[in-house]
Amino acid sequence: MNVLFDLDGTLTDPREGIIACFKHALHGLGYCPPPDSDLERYIGPPLQECFASLLPSESPEQIDTAVDLYRQRFSTDGIFENEVYPGIHDALAELRTGGASIYIATSKPCVFAQRIVDHFGLRSYFQMIYGSELDGTRSNKSELIAHILAKESIPPRSTFMVGDRAHDVIGAKANGVFPRCALGLWHT
Repeated sequence: MNVLFDLDGTLTDPREGIIACFKHALHGLGYCPPPDSDLERYIGPPLQECFASLLPSESPEQIDTAVDLYRQRFSTDGIFENEVYPGIHDALAELRTGGASIYIATSKPCVFAQRIVDHFGLRSYFQMIYGSELDGTRSNKSELIAHILAKESIPPRSTFMVGDRAHDVIGAKANGVFPRCALGLWHT
């Protein structure tokens, strides 16, 4: 059995850091951010997609600037304003003991995902950590899962995708992988 895990909202609760980074970017562009409860829905999807929705303009330059501002704060502070959900270490250890091959499949850039996984002592559970590139390559969950399946020679029918967002379900289904919900509900 192979299990692909999303990171944000599935293994860790990144709410505090991600919301602070969205606010930082929006303030940096001169916009008043929406309430925190509205920003929560942007935890998980690719940043370019989030800022295209959050900003009053779809200007690629403005979206790129917003992503840069977000990442400036995220790379120093936001990345560690995060915590592992209770029971995750035990659940991952049990899967590994049971013979599962476990991978991270996150839309977050891989360089940040690796730092988070190392910071929280999760690396030993995973065969490999997969994420997007800083330029947005493989930020689409369908493309990312296809990449992982090909790179690792994993058969889709023996693979599960565990995540907390519709992006995880869509990506899994597009690749013939079984979607599984983390924390009991899917967010849209």
